[in-house]
Parts: sequence; C-alpha cells; structure tokens
Amino acid sequence: MFLRPVQFVDTPVTQADGSVARVAGGMQWFAAYEVIEPGRRWTVPLGELGTLGERGAMLHARVTAARPALALGGRTLRFDQPQVAGILNVTPDSFSDGGAVHDDPAAAASAGMAMAAEGAALIDVGGESTRPGAALVWEEDEAKRVVPVIERLAAAGALVSVDTRKAAVMERALAAGAAIVNDVSALLWDARALDVVLRAGCPVVLMHSPDPKAGGHGKLGYHDVLAEVLGWLEDRVATVVAAGVDRRRVIVDPGIGFGKSVADNLALLNGLAAFHSLGCPVMLGASRKRLIGALSNEAPVAERLGGSLALALRGIEAGVQLLRVHDVAETVQAARVWRGLRDRALAG
Repeated sequence: MFLRPVQFVDTPVTQADGSVARVAGGMQWFAAYEVIEPGRRWTVPLGELGTLGERGAMLHARVTAARPALALGGRTLRFDQPQVAGILNVTPDSFSDGGAVHDDPAAAASAGMAMAAEGAALIDVGGESTRPGAALVWEEDEAKRVVPVIERLAAAGALVSVDTRKAAVMERALAAGAAIVNDVSALLWDARALDVVLRAGCPVVLMHSPDPKAGGHGKLGYHDVLAEVLGWLEDRVATVVAAGVDRRRVIVDPGIGFGKSVADNLALLNGLAAFHSLGCPVMLGASRKRLIGALSNEAPVAERLGGSLALALRGIEAGVQLLRVHDVAETVQAARVWRGLRDRALAG
C-alpha cells in the first residue's frame, strides 16, 4: 500500500485543524489520500487516516515530514520549494543537444555556469548517453569527459552532481568536486557503486529502471505501473539505507522514459505525489522526453520546450523537489511564477 496526496487546497488558514496536511515541508497542502494497492484505488480523508493501520500512519509520517536541506561544502540544496537541476551532457551522442560541447571542457563548464546564472541550483554532468540503443562507454573515457568539466564548475562555485552508473567514474568525479551521485541504475549496474557512495558519504539519486544491468530500457509491461515502481523504489531505498547510507541523503526518481510506454509514463506523472510516500526528496527528469513528441505530432527534440514546461509544472504541483531539465531559464521562470502564486494563496 502507498498513499498519494490528493484534494490540494490553496491555503490551510481557512481549514479546520487536522483536516489538511503539508506535503514534505513544502508549499502544498492537501486534505485526503488516494490509497494505492495493486489494481485497486480508493480515497480516504485525513480525518479517517486511522482506518489504514500502522502502514498508513507510517506512510503519512513520510509524506508530511520536511526534507532536510543538504549542506554540501559551501553550498546548500534546499527542498522546501522546487529547485532546478540543469542537464549538462558532455557526450557526442546526446539525444537532446547532439554533443555540442562534448570535446571542449572549458565551453562545457561555461555552459554549466550559464545555467547556474539562470537559476539552476544544481548542474548534473553526464558523460555517457542513456538513450535506448546508446553504446556503452569505457569508464576511463567517460571519466575523461566529465572530470575536467566538474573541476572547472566546482572551482567556480557551482553545486555539481555526476550522472553515471560506474563506480570508477563516481570516484573520479567526487574527487574533482562533484557533491552528488545520480545513478540511473540505482547503484545496481556496478557492484562497487554502493561502496563508493558509502565511503564518500555523498547524497545519491536512485532512479527506477526495469532492467538496470541491461541499461535501463528493459521490456515494457506492467500490471500497475505506479504501484510497481513505488514498490521497487521502496525496496531499493531500504536496501541502500540498510547498507549504511543516510536516508536523508537519498533522492528518488521514477525514471520517466526508462523501459516505460507513453501510457506508463503518463500514469507515473499523474501519480507523482505518491512518491512522497517513500520519505525522500523526489527528482523528476521528463525534459524533452519521447512522450512529449508522442503527444505533439512527433515534435523533434528541439521543439519540445512547451511540453517540457507542462511536465515541470505538473511536477511542481505534485510537490516534486528537483526538476532535471535542459531549458533552465524557462523552467526557473515558470517555477518562480508558480511560487508567486503559492505565496499569495498561502497569505489568504
């Protein structure tokens, strides 16, 4: 069983005590839960939460607990409002930008700092494409791509994450100044990855993948995609925490586009608020994804800004804390306007 906050309200000021609750210490308030079980859904007002037993009480505590900020060197990543993570690909075969800066570390770092100036709280640097059918990159080549860029970004004061599934690349990137590991395989592709994160004590993003060992794009087919992805991530978080990783330093990602059909992705996007049941900050990476083209007359990657912003706002409305995007300035502007609307609503 999982719980998805529903029946959001503009402000708690006019509500009776106990009739609404706050999502993860953020700016959203809600009055009921959709209860999620495989193949079954029903709605329970907060006043009837006791009918859901110990599991319900535990999930409610997870949903409503504030997500502590991450103090990372001289930078702080807050989770009490939506933040933007800028995608910086240094690959020759990136699906979104064609590898525009893959062979020029100075230009790549400059692009990353431009994202920071536009309002990105985090720059996510990746040296291997994870699109379907992409070739595996030797870890040494991947490290050579990302390390010089990360060194420059970190020296300039940017907060950096490394998007990799390889332990050796994680080690090199962390030593170069990266503060967070973002692994599309949830630390399952490389047997040493979990140990690297443990020894570094760094935050980690665990993304759902139906087949992490095979690159993340396994066979499609779910009976109930939302319940199954939630269950997979809950198990993965529990395993990583049991190994010694601080739960407060775990971020979850539903893995939009990884081994999922358009219908699956839409179900996950509609159910995003349920991921707060995992008790971790949530990252959403839907920017320029294939489903946007599928819903807009096969719009090419370069023409998916409108759809990307629509999905980013969907995430914000669901209380997602981190938006991983290509179009930083536009997403930051959308988030700031949303924030203004929420500030005014909360003021009554």
